Amino acid sequence: MISRRTFLKRSLGSVAVVAGLGRAYAGEQPGRPGRPNILFIFIDDMGYADPSCFGNPKVKTPNIDRLAQEGIRFTTFYTNSPICSPSRVAVMTGQYPARWDIHSYLNSRERNRERGMANFLDPAAPTTARLLKQAGYATAHFGKWHIGGGRDVDDAPLPQVYGFDESLVSFEGLGDRILFPNDKLCDQSAKLGHGVITRVPKHRSTETYVDRTIDFMGRNPEKPFYIELFPNDVHDAHLPKPGAAEKFDGVTDNPFERSFFAVLEELDRQLGRVVAAVDDLGQAGNTLIVFASDNGPTDWPHYYKKGHQPPGFTGPLFGRKWSLYEGGIRMPFIARWKGVIPEGITNDETVMCGINLSPTFCRLAGAETDTTHPPDGEVMIDALMGKKIERKQPVFWQYGTPFAQLRPGNPDFVSPSLAVRDGKWKLLVNPDGSDARLYNLAEDIGETKNRVQDFPEKAAGLWQKIRTWAARMDIPVEDTPLV
Repeated sequence: MISRRTFLKRSLGSVAVVAGLGRAYAGEQPGRPGRPNILFIFIDDMGYADPSCFGNPKVKTPNIDRLAQEGIRFTTFYTNSPICSPSRVAVMTGQYPARWDIHSYLNSRERNRERGMANFLDPAAPTTARLLKQAGYATAHFGKWHIGGGRDVDDAPLPQVYGFDESLVSFEGLGDRILFPNDKLCDQSAKLGHGVITRVPKHRSTETYVDRTIDFMGRNPEKPFYIELFPNDVHDAHLPKPGAAEKFDGVTDNPFERSFFAVLEELDRQLGRVVAAVDDLGQAGNTLIVFASDNGPTDWPHYYKKGHQPPGFTGPLFGRKWSLYEGGIRMPFIARWKGVIPEGITNDETVMCGINLSPTFCRLAGAETDTTHPPDGEVMIDALMGKKIERKQPVFWQYGTPFAQLRPGNPDFVSPSLAVRDGKWKLLVNPDGSDARLYNLAEDIGETKNRVQDFPEKAAGLWQKIRTWAARMDIPVEDTPLV
């Protein structure tokens, strides 16, 4: 058995070290390699400060908080898009979604064509599930999909094509799926076929996905597992169990918040169930649990028109969903691996992002990455272990185009369509160089002061980095000075 101090001094770059890690901290199971199980929880539309351990001012999330107390919390984790489909492509492939012509949410064939988007993720994409399955893992996806299938797209690949042994998705995917009653998109999905369809009230959706997750873990004792648990009930419309929202009558006079709080409380309870199942199976010391969100909280115009703020919290961050300001892309992130990841610590300095996850998971699992489509992300194992890591490369974003994207209901949150974060600096800009906004996030996390005029050389340098990156991604940008 190696000590934690010895382990942290060693390189985590080899399969042998990772296998030794599993033996050291979990005890090798009969018939099982010493590689960790990976449970990846990716919440739909959860804001940065929705968990109480990230600052929720009105509601507690005790099970999410406990996960943070038993692991590490990152305050500078970014998704690679402020909207669902591309953010999911990023975490599932380790690549920028622009490489696969997905820069906004997948819609109908006509709307996808109008926006220059694919109808679904190319099956050649290097998914974590396929790479880990090839390395001997049992793989499953339970929850929101939204990388192909739905509306009128009936020929998208099933999740099994991307490497999943089992799947249960929703109306934004094909294969076995749960659909909600009295829902237009669900009714469209039902007509597409391709899988067993079960009608479930939305307030039971996360419970259903958690049930399948627990069942899958128990049925695969001979292999390590990789499970994507992607709940989608925090996405509006928020439809809690009848009567559940009344508990929050004294907490807020915003009816949308009351429903949201009821849904959030149930989500937290269900996540507590799945973490308890890991522990009850005796796998806490052999399971990496990762928790994050795909983008910021909702910002539909109808909330404002009805005289209320939209539900969901971003804490000190500016912007919400559909915005490249921090509130749209900076998300809560927690990792727990009992006995391996130090407990109860916070990393405020290391900039993590969605494209880091696949290469990190593959390295831990001893899986080979796809040499044909190498990851854009960096392996961040040392960061998970508590070290403060300086990124080798900046992080880039593309969200739709300046004229073809869903826009926040608050016009102040409408952002340029390209962005980069490099160290403490962040530049937002449109492809023609217009509307340039430069922020020093170390001093101004709320993005209140545009520093383009104060630091023109820094802004110009970041604009050049965006143009270079965009050229690699085949994103059209103009070779022009900032405006």
